[in-house]
Amino acid sequence: MDIKRILAATILSALILIGFDYFMPKPHQDSHPVIPHTPAAQVQSSPSAPAASAPAAETSVVARRIPVSSPDVRGSLNLKGAMLDDLVLTHYRETLAKDSPLVRLLDNAGSKTPTFVVIGWTNAPGSNAVVPDLNTVWDSSDAQLSPERPVTLRWDNGHGLTFIIRISLDQHYMFSVEQTVENHSGQPVSLLPFQRVQRDYLAHEGTWTAHEGPIAVMDGRLEDESYKNLRKAADHPDNTYWAQSGTQGWDGISDKYWLTAIAPEAGAPVTAGFRYIPGAPGSYQIGFASQNAVQLMPNASISQKTHVFAGAKVVSMLQAYSHDLRIPGFDKAIDFGWFSFLTRPILYLLHWLYVHLGNFGLALMALTLIVKIVLFPLASKAAVSSARMRMLAPKIKEIREKFKDDPMAMNQRVMGLYREEGVNPASGCLPVLIQAPIFFCLYKMLNISIDERHAPFFGWIRDLSVPDPTNVFNLFGLLPFDPTAYGSFLHVSVWGVALGLTFWLLQRQTTVSLDPAQARVMQFTPLMYVFIMSGFPASLLVYYTWNNLLTFAQQTFIQRRTKLPVPVSPRR
Repeated sequence: MDIKRILAATILSALILIGFDYFMPKPHQDSHPVIPHTPAAQVQSSPSAPAASAPAAETSVVARRIPVSSPDVRGSLNLKGAMLDDLVLTHYRETLAKDSPLVRLLDNAGSKTPTFVVIGWTNAPGSNAVVPDLNTVWDSSDAQLSPERPVTLRWDNGHGLTFIIRISLDQHYMFSVEQTVENHSGQPVSLLPFQRVQRDYLAHEGTWTAHEGPIAVMDGRLEDESYKNLRKAADHPDNTYWAQSGTQGWDGISDKYWLTAIAPEAGAPVTAGFRYIPGAPGSYQIGFASQNAVQLMPNASISQKTHVFAGAKVVSMLQAYSHDLRIPGFDKAIDFGWFSFLTRPILYLLHWLYVHLGNFGLALMALTLIVKIVLFPLASKAAVSSARMRMLAPKIKEIREKFKDDPMAMNQRVMGLYREEGVNPASGCLPVLIQAPIFFCLYKMLNISIDERHAPFFGWIRDLSVPDPTNVFNLFGLLPFDPTAYGSFLHVSVWGVALGLTFWLLQRQTTVSLDPAQARVMQFTPLMYVFIMSGFPASLLVYYTWNNLLTFAQQTFIQRRTKLPVPVSPRR
């Protein structure tokens, strides 16, 4: 029975690793042509479809841009349409090269990857006031938007309505927006305020380990969808894929490490929505609209406040914004997964260790050691149970041979032996079932932690988020050719070999006597891991190698402390 569990665990581990290799996100390259266009000039007034828009002809007006600058972001605010459509992150680059471009989060409609934020007003049903659109050119006397210098934008519709936008920026990634409308027309008007994030290109669809695409939290409930599902709903009467009303929430577009999101003022009754507008290449629009039309009487004014986040998904920062600005569940922008109650504290602890140790690889190793210490009682119990089962293996084999023609009697005798010896055959499985979710969370955490991105380790590992670049087939770069040109399976790295050696050590330590066929299968298992896992991110290889070494030391300690019989490794 113990042999079967070992074989089953080995096969299951291999399937998981192969599955990871299949589903693992590959570097994304946008192969879809982008037709430059100006998105939506008018927004439909239905509050259940806040992100709706219709194409508009692009005007030739070139408006002034106001520079945007803070310690963490740099870009400009477009006075045409009052759009935030130009923003880069000053602390993150596309690659490790010193001259690599900064990560661009927002870009204008004529670019290769247009993503921008629109904040405005539209008419309520029955109202026909002239409202600003994406071709409206706003006035401003301000020269720069920075944490010390907010800006004010104005536009007069020529019919008695004055629209004012005040924008401020903190030291990091949060913009605070206050929209005001003054009515000097002598007539009441009815307006609907809205906000949306718009992406006019086909972005990466994400994977099962990390969500990328539309995301929202409304009244505590998380909603995330794929771009694919939005496109499928394009033939809906108002193109709305999802809509939800509430008074507490936020929504936006999430990438693996970045987030662009909008959060209305806390307590404001709004409706969030996802939709896709077909086109070439189409428009993904995620936003909010007020549930109730704002009635603006003559000689009166109304205001609405909104927060716009455009930056990196740093867990501590998202938590701080959630608390300070009353944005509920803002850290849910990070895909913690099904076991979020485990993944969340593990990620927090890893970030804390990284801050204090200054090296992500060392932080990962320290975290793995902490987890091993916490789970030591379960590992010890499983080892004792496994050893006692091995001690009973000869007797069980004898019973099965004696009663091989009478299965009922055989099972009764085996169960009787378990009772006499006080052994529960399932006791060794329970600790494994408890540990499995924890190790899955450790694995998932390495796919969502922004601390890992471009994080160096030691020696030749300059980026733990990509595979170890060494290859034994070209003598680690001494021979002038690339073996992977003949097949990706020819990538066998130094850390991959180290991982295989640690699996070999564990195999010798835990494998009981096997028949020749089983022994041959087990002997090739470490080699299989070497070829499969060499293409994985270096952080995973460091984690698994270190974890295997700790497991080897732990099992050795348990065997000596409890004086358990040492397993007999298979003979060749």
